[in-house]
Amino acid sequence: MHIAIVGGGAAGLMAAAAIQETNPTAEVTLIERNTVLGKKVAISGGGRCNVTTGVHDLRLVLSRYPRGGKFLVSAMHRFPPEAVMMWFEAHGVPLKTEADCRVFPQSNHGQDVVAVFDHLFRAPESRIRVLLGCSVVHIARPAAEFLLTDKQGGVIIADRVILTTGGQAYRHTGSTGDGYAFAESLGHTVTPLAPSLSSFTTQEPWPKQLAGCSLPWVRCTAPEHPDAMYDGPVLFTHHGVSGPAIFALSGLVAFASIDATHPLRMTMNCFPEEPLPALEQRLATRCHENGRKSMRTVLGFFLPKALAGTLCTETHLDGDLRAAHATKATIAACAQWMHAIPFHVIGRGAGDEFVTAGGVDTAEVDPKTMESRTCPGLFFAGEILNIDGFTGGFNLQASWATGHAAGTAAAT
Repeated sequence: MHIAIVGGGAAGLMAAAAIQETNPTAEVTLIERNTVLGKKVAISGGGRCNVTTGVHDLRLVLSRYPRGGKFLVSAMHRFPPEAVMMWFEAHGVPLKTEADCRVFPQSNHGQDVVAVFDHLFRAPESRIRVLLGCSVVHIARPAAEFLLTDKQGGVIIADRVILTTGGQAYRHTGSTGDGYAFAESLGHTVTPLAPSLSSFTTQEPWPKQLAGCSLPWVRCTAPEHPDAMYDGPVLFTHHGVSGPAIFALSGLVAFASIDATHPLRMTMNCFPEEPLPALEQRLATRCHENGRKSMRTVLGFFLPKALAGTLCTETHLDGDLRAAHATKATIAACAQWMHAIPFHVIGRGAGDEFVTAGGVDTAEVDPKTMESRTCPGLFFAGEILNIDGFTGGFNLQASWATGHAAGTAAAT
């Protein structure tokens, strides 16, 4: 049996490893257009590689996928985050789980994760042939076998094919979306595509003036999109807003039309666990206890100093007003602003698209085996599928799980 894997990213690497574990006699050709394997894997997580998530409640894990959560149930149960962690540690990569539940190599070197596969594939008993710098331009199945044509006109004949070409994110790593054309040529439907996990450019100038300022935990919402709400850290940038909560929200509104003429209204709640009346009362108490201090200073007890100044500007409050002179209406207006800071998004951050929303329609793929329902012998794994998750290791986890399922099934 000869299995061709197109794409040497996370899903392709794990698929090849699963084939080797399941059927050591199977011949495998792993085709990668880059000159190295796992380029996107190595640079993820700021170069440290956020291998997976430390969240082990699968219901909670599956809720972290705006698209594809239900499809992942079977693959995720068979290769959940804890199994992924055990697999890498068994292959010589000690891991650590940080306070925010992200899992990294203890070495903080993403290349160590890729090196595991390089070592496996180079082992004397390995029957995996790796073709680097090789671009597949066409895949056909005129009869029982698949014919893969490369850029130089060479043809690879395979009994089974696993497509793990990724999406359109991180184009400089080779993820250019070629796999979608292959999938369509073999009878599959590709859903609409959009960037996910993007930063946002804001219409208002004040977020840009706070560049470098961060909020450790806020609730971001897009009021016109009922399900668009996410809690997490936010970072102000020279373009607008970024950070885990913003990335997640961008995934939830991935297909919304956003530009200067169609701004997306957003709010940030700096105290999501505290009801507005309670926040008002707490601010009133602080004003009473610090009557000689300015309102800007008192607001600085609740917000970063720079953001407290922005609150004064945006609500037309004299920041030098003594807290003792703040009226009930003034206190209410300040609390309301902190509970729902308003701004408008007019663009997504160019080059920040870590993941592609959309892909091969999962209704056409068996969720247990990742095999095509319309083209037997064809398998899919990773980001080429209509699956995308939030930041925190969820996208790599989906790639490991689907890659493992596809490789195991293709090898049997």
